[in-house]
Amino acid sequence: MPAILVVNCGSSSLKFAVFGLANGLNRQWWGAASGIGTEQGRLRVMEARGQVLANSDVRLADHAAAIAHLGEVLHQQGEGLHLVGIGHRVVHGGPDCDCSQRVDDALLRRLETLIPLAPLHLPHNLAGITAMRAHFPDVPQLACFDTVFHHGLPAVARHTGLPREYEAQGVRRYGFHGLSYEFIVENLVRRHGPAALYERLIVAHLGNGASLAAIRGGHSVETTMGFSALGGMPMGTRSGDLDPGILLYLAGQQGLDPQALQTLLYRRSGLLGLSGVSADMRELLARRNDIPEAAQAIDFFCHRARLFIGALSAALGGLDRLIFTGGIGANSPAIRAQICAGMGYLGITLEEGRNRTPGPVISADEGPVRVEAVATDEERMIARHVQRTLTNTQEVT
Repeated sequence: MPAILVVNCGSSSLKFAVFGLANGLNRQWWGAASGIGTEQGRLRVMEARGQVLANSDVRLADHAAAIAHLGEVLHQQGEGLHLVGIGHRVVHGGPDCDCSQRVDDALLRRLETLIPLAPLHLPHNLAGITAMRAHFPDVPQLACFDTVFHHGLPAVARHTGLPREYEAQGVRRYGFHGLSYEFIVENLVRRHGPAALYERLIVAHLGNGASLAAIRGGHSVETTMGFSALGGMPMGTRSGDLDPGILLYLAGQQGLDPQALQTLLYRRSGLLGLSGVSADMRELLARRNDIPEAAQAIDFFCHRARLFIGALSAALGGLDRLIFTGGIGANSPAIRAQICAGMGYLGITLEEGRNRTPGPVISADEGPVRVEAVATDEERMIARHVQRTLTNTQEVT
């Protein structure tokens, strides 16, 4: 069976999915290698129907070791499996990247120059790609970028307010979560037809990482994340937007150097920092009545989401549809309800019963804005890109 392998490499993890091509794109296997580079490595592989194919403690010295173990499991369990393509999620494509790209030496050299733009993500993305090329040297591979969906941002949405010479050095607003937004837009068209593209759409991708985007004509016109994946919404452990003066104060008065600031902003802030309890919204919701700081973190998250929905609707000149997605957005009725409370002025009104059991419309019939909760599938979006690329080059066999 011809199949596509989709890979997402983090600092100590490798998430993957295998899609068969026999009848469309069908997820056959999925799983993760965790604890890479530690003494607590683990490989878990699941079959689409829920059967556990592998769940074992293994020493994973690096991404290459994780990929070797994964390849062995796929070889043993995937009888007749024939990989025809591999797709990689890559966080940043740089200012000139407007599409997914075939992996070759030239692309890897270019991506290495972009590491300063995404120092916590790109090195691990590149490590995974390099290891995959070594293990599957004859399989075509494609890099799919989270920034591409926002490539066409209007100039007014790209600027930062810094002197123009910095923009020439790559300091500009990029936007992220693009593969999620792309999937949601394609899903919208599949459900409602091409006319839905011309609605004024806001998508709220709310998970451990969180951002929102204003979309018109299938294209991003504004988004909450900017130069980095730190901007916009408060997240699980990331701060979201800050007054730049805070960083000057922390550096000048508290003596925090760049590494300390990076740890503070990426690892110790957001829901975790505000609550002092957890970065997991589910745990905060369970403890909000007992721990005031947990409730305050939730309130801040929802407050910021409301502010951004208002701002993005202004960028669109109004709003026709709001779609919640991501782990929190698609699965937390309580957070959706709190965000939408008091937004009737914008035409947003939820129907309580629908919100508890989304399918996918959760808004009241009389409301002018259609509100939905829809699961995203970035892995499937990457697989689609690989399939389309292989089809265009007639490499699917």
